[in-house]
Amino acid sequence: MAPRAPGPRPRQVAVLAFPGVQSLDVVGPLEVFGRTSRWLDDEGRTGPRYRTLVLAPRRGRLATSSGFSLVADRSATALPPRLDTLLVAGGPGIRALLDDSRLHAWLRAAQRRVRRLGSVCTGALLLARAGILDGRRATTHWRACERLAAEHPRVRVEPDAIFVEDRGVWTSAGVTSGMDLALALVEADHGRDAALAVARELVLFVRRPGGQSQFSAQLRAQVAERDALRDLQGQVLEHPEADCSVPALARRAGMSPRNFARLFTREVGETPARWVEGVRVEAARRRMEDGRANAETIAEACGFGTREGLRRAFRRRLAISPREYRQRFGRSEEARS
Repeated sequence: MAPRAPGPRPRQVAVLAFPGVQSLDVVGPLEVFGRTSRWLDDEGRTGPRYRTLVLAPRRGRLATSSGFSLVADRSATALPPRLDTLLVAGGPGIRALLDDSRLHAWLRAAQRRVRRLGSVCTGALLLARAGILDGRRATTHWRACERLAAEHPRVRVEPDAIFVEDRGVWTSAGVTSGMDLALALVEADHGRDAALAVARELVLFVRRPGGQSQFSAQLRAQVAERDALRDLQGQVLEHPEADCSVPALARRAGMSPRNFARLFTREVGETPARWVEGVRVEAARRRMEDGRANAETIAEACGFGTREGLRRAFRRRLAISPREYRQRFGRSEEARS
């Protein structure tokens, strides 16, 4: 039997960690790349696999902000040979690195040599200190966006994005959004179907597009303090197509419409009508990203009633039409409305 032809050389993906790093900023993206390699093997797919490693200012054990330790494969004193992708993690320990000029120079050298450079969470602060984000769009954890903008006025901060790519430099929002960034990189390497399959393998809710808000309707639902309001929000999330007018919601919550609207706005931070519209837009976005239904079907299933109602809501919330959204984020063969 003839020997099997070797596949493409694996692509090295590294995350720069440090004492006090946020553990999921490191483990989350690397798990995405590792699971992608296994999925490609299981499915008999072609294309490069990934070889993952953890870098740190010093090789060896380092404590994370979560209380347990990770082990850095090697010191970041020199760039590993053939490094393809480098991500800088975030976490409380990033403060100790912000004035490290030698590390800044190392990152600038890395930018010239790697195919892709990026950050997770507050790792963007380190990229900004190194001057890498000057003149670029970027994002970070929502708590750090104001700081990033104030300390680095040459960076165009996008505080509401899950992740941002600008001329080969990728930045992501807080913690779990590093996995969204990694899935986007997998999609760039292996296609949308592979990224969606890996997201399902990891039991992620959905592969979120970079332009999606850091503050999903599901996260906002956790703001309400009263059990009756939280339960009601859960019902709306489950059935956005139901009657979600203020009188209908107030009846279900056992309140008068006036009292319900007042309490809801105070606890959730926005009016019932605006929150419901956000839920419905989010539900419609998910269907457009990973489904074949046309705009009329999606409008009815998500509570908009008509295609025009769906279009107006998308214009208000996203500043684009449903058709434009599907063309950008939907499957190419389904980019129709």
